[in-house]
Amino acid sequence: MWSVVGTISGTSADGIDLAEIVTDGVAVERFGPGGTTPYQPETRRAVLEAIAAGPRDRSAWPALARAVTDDHAVALEAFLAANDLAPDAVVFHGQTVWHDPSIGETVQLGEPQRLADRLGLPVIGDVRKADMAEGGQGAPLVPVYHQALARDLAQPLCFLNIGGVSNLTYLDGEDILAFDIGPGNALLDDWIRRHDAGEFDDDGAFSAKGTVQAERLHQALSHPFFVAPGPKSLDRNAFSMAVAEGLSLEDGAATLVALTAETIGLSEKLLPKIPALWIVCGGGRLNPTLMAALASALAGGVRPSEDFHIDGNALEAQAMAFLGARFQAGLPTSFPSTTGAARPVCGGKLFLPQSQRRIA
Repeated sequence: MWSVVGTISGTSADGIDLAEIVTDGVAVERFGPGGTTPYQPETRRAVLEAIAAGPRDRSAWPALARAVTDDHAVALEAFLAANDLAPDAVVFHGQTVWHDPSIGETVQLGEPQRLADRLGLPVIGDVRKADMAEGGQGAPLVPVYHQALARDLAQPLCFLNIGGVSNLTYLDGEDILAFDIGPGNALLDDWIRRHDAGEFDDDGAFSAKGTVQAERLHQALSHPFFVAPGPKSLDRNAFSMAVAEGLSLEDGAATLVALTAETIGLSEKLLPKIPALWIVCGGGRLNPTLMAALASALAGGVRPSEDFHIDGNALEAQAMAFLGARFQAGLPTSFPSTTGAARPVCGGKLFLPQSQRRIA
């Protein structure tokens, strides 16, 4: 068993999630502490600008990679000290700013070696690259952790993660299938920010007051991605706010929530069996308007992860830790049925701190 601390920051860049678990990469022996540390305001601003700008001009990426690394170092130092942790390794996912599986490219900014040297701990990074080298989408990577969490739950079931993008993991015994579904919170968050109404639709308040524009929604749902079979994955900016353009704050929010819920409803038709249960993770589970829309769109029950004693805030950081343990054990972290890779792939790269590296 290893004590591993996982870290991840999503494309909303709202903070660095950290969590410790003790695991052998097959089962979790103990769930340790978790937490979230905000980026420095200037780092978050630069991350969002880089995501919005896309890959054409990459000149700012090296400096941003260093800022992302240093913010993670500060967050990790505080987290380890506050919880009196001395982990065997840290998993550093880095900050995704670009993802295009059609050209075999995914970019997670960060400097794992710099982080290892600063912490004096082994760091596992580059968790997506091996999968893409084998023809995979590089995402989603969390499904194998979902499988570990669901061992004692009735199946078939789906884990539904609603972050910037929504994605699912379908589980039925040893059968596992995963894919990105469509827009999660990203478009809604951008819409709220555009109207200077906050950073997100807090408690679903704006979307609850709005009216869904059915004709616009129907047109948006005609996009071929939503009915294409998995594995498949998306960049945060794969879809735009065009469906809401010209609407009021409330009507736009309601229509974007409906888009998220209805695309998830369409995904149900792509599964081998209708899941009896959807366990919802990610920030979307905290939006009551979205959760109500999901209950209407899906045949199975819709429940937040906390109903199953699963920390929805820490889950993805825990998953990174779990992937790190699987890497250490030489076990696959992704599969043909989850990412489309040609074979099961053990992804990651170990970066030892200077104090542990052998001098040539």
